[in-house]
Amino acid sequence: MKTRISTIAAVLLAALCLAACFGGCAGTPWGIVARNKENSRNLRVGMTKEEVLGIMGEPIRDEKFCEPDIWYYYIEMVWGDGLVTEDECLPLIFDNGKLIGWGNDFRIDHRLKRKNAPPIANPGSEKKP
Repeated sequence: MKTRISTIAAVLLAALCLAACFGGCAGTPWGIVARNKENSRNLRVGMTKEEVLGIMGEPIRDEKFCEPDIWYYYIEMVWGDGLVTEDECLPLIFDNGKLIGWGNDFRIDHRLKRKNAPPIANPGSEKKP
């Protein structure tokens, strides 16, 4: 009888420890990665920045690679060094306050298109006949 109670107590204690571990993972890098990957499934082109914030939460803002119209979300632990690097993040690209795409491939294409775009004429600089 005493052995049975000890066994039941050990099983309950193990289950409680596992529940605490998995329930407490939300604030860990693995929990953040899982949450951001899951939330990114709800993104749609044309969403406003406010709508994206409602789905994804606050982006990473204090890294050297951050830009006002490219938001980064941590989605993969590559290095395990405690630092967040660009290759560990999902970039979301905005134009005029609207989401136009996401992902590293989209970001690269977007940068190339911007780089190769013809310069915008300065209004008022054209000569009038």
